[in-house]
Amino acid sequence: MEKNKSKVKFKNNPVTLVGNEIKVNNKAPDFTVLNNSLEQVKLSDYKGKVKILSIYPSIDTGICSKQAHTFNNEAGKLEKDIIILSLSNDLPFALTRFCGAEGINNLVTLSDHKDLDFALKYGFLIEELRLLARGIVVIDKLDVVRHVEFVPEITTEPNYESALNIAKSCI
Repeated sequence: MEKNKSKVKFKNNPVTLVGNEIKVNNKAPDFTVLNNSLEQVKLSDYKGKVKILSIYPSIDTGICSKQAHTFNNEAGKLEKDIIILSLSNDLPFALTRFCGAEGINNLVTLSDHKDLDFALKYGFLIEELRLLARGIVVIDKLDVVRHVEFVPEITTEPNYESALNIAKSCI
């Protein structure tokens, strides 16, 4: 399994990302995660849609919450051919609680806590913390990766505008 120690930092300290680093123009690997009802969901369940993967360490932190709120607000304005999948290693119960309390209803929140299938296939697993690194991946309707952002400092926000513009260009 590939490891990368210099790609991202957490509170200014380098962390090790584990997994196969996803790159632009790669065919998006299918992965299996859990939805808020503890049912298995696959990326391929959204075949034919443009997919924005919003990835973060934990919904219960300020920046992750802001990322969820920002994408939730944007999702309501997007064409129906674009879906935003929000991925973390949070338990589905925590995602359900947070989304209910915060009015997050335009995102599909998914948990990779069980098998780390997404994390390892896309290279977002922080080895030291068993959390996902912060980032965004945009996948077009033919399941080709069109944008990848690993946020260099996990405690900062991703570039929402860039990802949204690329997703809109894939329609």
